[in-house]
Amino acid sequence: MIRSIQMTQPGGAEVLTPTAVAVPPPGPGELRLRHAAAGVNFVDVYHRSGLYPLPAYPATLGVEGAGVVEAVGPGVESIAVGDRVAWAGLPAGGYAEARLLAADRAVRLPDGVEPVAAASLLLRGITAHMLVNRVFAVGPGSTLLIHAAAGGLGLVLTQWAKSLGATVIGTVGNADKAAVARAHGLDHAILYRETDFVAATRDLTGGRGVDAAVDGIGGDTLRRTFDAVRPFGTVASVGQAGGPVSAIDIAEIGPRRSLCLARPSVFAYMADRDTYRAAAAAVLDRVAAGLSAGPVTTLPLEAAADAHRALEGRGTSGALVLVP
Repeated sequence: MIRSIQMTQPGGAEVLTPTAVAVPPPGPGELRLRHAAAGVNFVDVYHRSGLYPLPAYPATLGVEGAGVVEAVGPGVESIAVGDRVAWAGLPAGGYAEARLLAADRAVRLPDGVEPVAAASLLLRGITAHMLVNRVFAVGPGSTLLIHAAAGGLGLVLTQWAKSLGATVIGTVGNADKAAVARAHGLDHAILYRETDFVAATRDLTGGRGVDAAVDGIGGDTLRRTFDAVRPFGTVASVGQAGGPVSAIDIAEIGPRRSLCLARPSVFAYMADRDTYRAAAAAVLDRVAAGLSAGPVTTLPLEAAADAHRALEGRGTSGALVLVP
């Protein structure tokens, strides 16, 4: 038996319950992974609340983790017992001491990359990879607006965009978060509670607007972001931490604004095996070279509910990781 954090129905953080469960031997094409770390992401909150429904209950949350392979099933030749690996994506199952995993979802950890670092960065890194490689082009001279720039995705995307030569503007909630974001390469921090981010972004770009903006806040923030982007620029909506994304009339993004509005899914991006493995390898190579999740807060597995409350309270920066 192993410890797992399970839920029997959608709800608040209180539905996350420590439970003892059995993990069977791996079947064909599977491995059994003993987790050393599991990332906590805002999509876990969406799964827990029912906003993004899970296929069945009881359910174990968590869409990224890292650890050591302790058994392999028939037909698995690419991974061996004792290998250090990480994974990201669906089906969920990170909030547990161990899980079964399709072997082709396991990516070996480079030397020097510890499980906590991998579990704090893999999903966010693949999201950043998707944004700068599939959703919009980033290169020298590009300008980018990132909402929640001190958050998990914000810090990773800032570093990635800076490495490609972009100028990055970010919104943050307070001066402490601004300092964290600047320490990870942010060029301009906008304290959105004190300053109109649209006007500030326009000022910083000489009235032109940024080439692309990434919004994980939702609510009214997404619509306001349209006015911070240049004509024929791109707005990527990647979440709704601040409220639901309501229906948008196509007239809101053109012809006056002439924008491209994207709603990319990292899970759809990872559904293609080759894309997933290439993106995951690129992320882990960057982690080995110094890509940082920012401040990493580790909590015991049993504190999963506390991790969710902290994430929903938007008082965190960097990453939250559960350590069994």
